[in-house]
Amino acid sequence: MNSLFDAVKQRDSYEGPFENSDVAGRSLSFESSFEQALFAVLPQEKIAQLILDNRQAAENELIHVIDEVLSQAPFSLADATRMAQLKEGILARFLGLGPLEGMLNDPSVSEVMVNGHLNIFYERAGRLYRSKRTFASNEEVRQLIDQIIAPLGRRIDESTPVVNARLKEGHRFHAIIPPLALDGPTLTIRKFREDTYSLEDLASMGCMPKELIPLMRALVKSHKNIAVSGGTGSGKTTFLNTLSQEISPNERVITIEDSAELRFLHHPHVVRLESRSANLEGKGAVTLRDLVINSLRMRPDRIVVGEVRGEEALEMLQAMNTGHDGSMTTLHANSELEVAGRLITMVGYGARFSSQQVLAQIASAFNVIVQLVREKNGMRKLQSISVVEGVEEGNLKLEKIYELDKKFDPHSGETQDAPRYFLASSFCKSLVEAGALSREEAHLWLS
Repeated sequence: MNSLFDAVKQRDSYEGPFENSDVAGRSLSFESSFEQALFAVLPQEKIAQLILDNRQAAENELIHVIDEVLSQAPFSLADATRMAQLKEGILARFLGLGPLEGMLNDPSVSEVMVNGHLNIFYERAGRLYRSKRTFASNEEVRQLIDQIIAPLGRRIDESTPVVNARLKEGHRFHAIIPPLALDGPTLTIRKFREDTYSLEDLASMGCMPKELIPLMRALVKSHKNIAVSGGTGSGKTTFLNTLSQEISPNERVITIEDSAELRFLHHPHVVRLESRSANLEGKGAVTLRDLVINSLRMRPDRIVVGEVRGEEALEMLQAMNTGHDGSMTTLHANSELEVAGRLITMVGYGARFSSQQVLAQIASAFNVIVQLVREKNGMRKLQSISVVEGVEEGNLKLEKIYELDKKFDPHSGETQDAPRYFLASSFCKSLVEAGALSREEAHLWLS
């Protein structure tokens, strides 16, 4: 019978980066032998308990035991690179995010998705790719989920099979497990940007025409209530954050989110509020609605709600209708025409009002609806800007002042963006008179 070292020598060297192919198959014996030796000294259950009790002490203990195991044959006979990769892999698995660690450290990756232990996908520049890394089992995925949520006082099990959380880096985390997820534990991590975009950045990236920069800046400066609408992954939070950067430093801003993502790098007066789920005993939940209600008692100049999607919509509308001008929020709708219907539905979660009553509230609350779209190539773009004019024949009356159209170029054989600007004399004259927009900047809508 071959010795353990003989078995190790017959394997190819382990390759660490997450893009490498066939990693699991080529390094199985070496890795599994090392893990078997490590866990004989320090069982996985013990590691998990140490992390819960004292993360720093757990890290020190784990590093010490790893170094001890690596100092013994046959592992001590392996090359330094392989030993370093083994150590890094174990630390990433228990103290980091295992196979996901490399992707999350890659600044070009914006989102990571795990569909069971064998299927890991990531998004880069708006496109989805399948990673060549995998988890060893669905149980390992579950362990990772538990590792993430345990310090937050959250739990996930058959009775509570869905959890949302925010990682220490600010990344948005969502997990769902069987019996709801039929193919194994599923998790999604949307990465958090440490820096913020400016309107000029969005224009240079092709997200919107540069001609719109003065208008968007004027909408914020003149305290217009703005709804940023769009489908999943259309960039609503990013765009809202960009608009928020234009708020005057002399104003008190209160942000309200499920998972805090909005960032104010230079604004001196921001209060950030985040909702809280119930604890393990089912108590202590603080909803977005609770936070909106409390924010009204905090002397806000502006209220910025990360995303309205439930009964908090009623309080948001009432706040906008009671003097809190310049407030902003996002909501999920595939067109500006769907915004009213979505809000009517959400208000209905928490109160009984007729559709016409809610519609009147919406018409007087919001001044502008900004619609975003995610195109097939992954690009996020500003699709349209509409001014809310009131209610007409039982519907929200919208005056579109900008729309992104498409035009086929026979010379290049490609479809190109064709921005359209619509006459909006009354609205833009009010911005000019308020000193928020110059007549030169408003010329596209005045003639």
